[in-house]
Amino acid sequence: MVPGNAAYHGFRSEATGADVMTRVLLVDDDVELSAMLLEYFQQEGFETTTVHDGESGVSEALSGRYAIVVLDVMLPRLNGVEALRRIRARSRVPVLMLTARGDDVDRVVGLELGADDYVPKPCTPRELVARLRAILRRSEGGDTFGSDGNLVVGALAMWPEQRRAEWDGRALDLTSTEFNLLAVLAQNAGRVVSKAELSESGLGRPLTRFDRSIDVHVSSLRQKVGKLSDGRSYIQTIRGQGYQFIRE
Repeated sequence: MVPGNAAYHGFRSEATGADVMTRVLLVDDDVELSAMLLEYFQQEGFETTTVHDGESGVSEALSGRYAIVVLDVMLPRLNGVEALRRIRARSRVPVLMLTARGDDVDRVVGLELGADDYVPKPCTPRELVARLRAILRRSEGGDTFGSDGNLVVGALAMWPEQRRAEWDGRALDLTSTEFNLLAVLAQNAGRVVSKAELSESGLGRPLTRFDRSIDVHVSSLRQKVGKLSDGRSYIQTIRGQGYQFIRE
């Protein structure tokens, strides 16, 4: 198991006995905004802890006490991108990034480092909670597979209950979003899956104009799965249509 990863698998906290799937870590240096979101999250049934700098955020995120982390990019002591890098080095806990509106660089870098999704600021608490629930729902695996059985396509094997995937017997280190996207592509092996369908299934939200999230996640998946005998990726881009998982 990846260290600090208890929350990702929906385990119960040994320290409190509480169900960690309702616990949120909010890392944002805007104290007033954090207080507002804390109140809203708690009203929506999330047990929430707030910290206001990147170093504290990393320490808390790696504690294994949280189901998901909401991480702002602009933070003192350690910026959000570097904080995410350190979290991902040791944990697969789902991370939702908060980015400045229009800052595509931070969004892409965050996704490349393993963020599950992002929300541009300013955002409404309602939108943020909707994104949190979508990621958590898919982290639990309930929406990805139609049954409790495993999925095997060529060298790929996936177990939804354990949120575990292997390629030719080698464990794949996937974020929750990558797991969901790969599952959708594998379930539809040989068929083109549109970006809109992938966004709905993998991110839990409609595809928006100029959104590159799916492209970045798929690029990461291509680096993690094996290659076809001719050296091409198993995940092919079908221009103007979407992506296709090749069935050999």
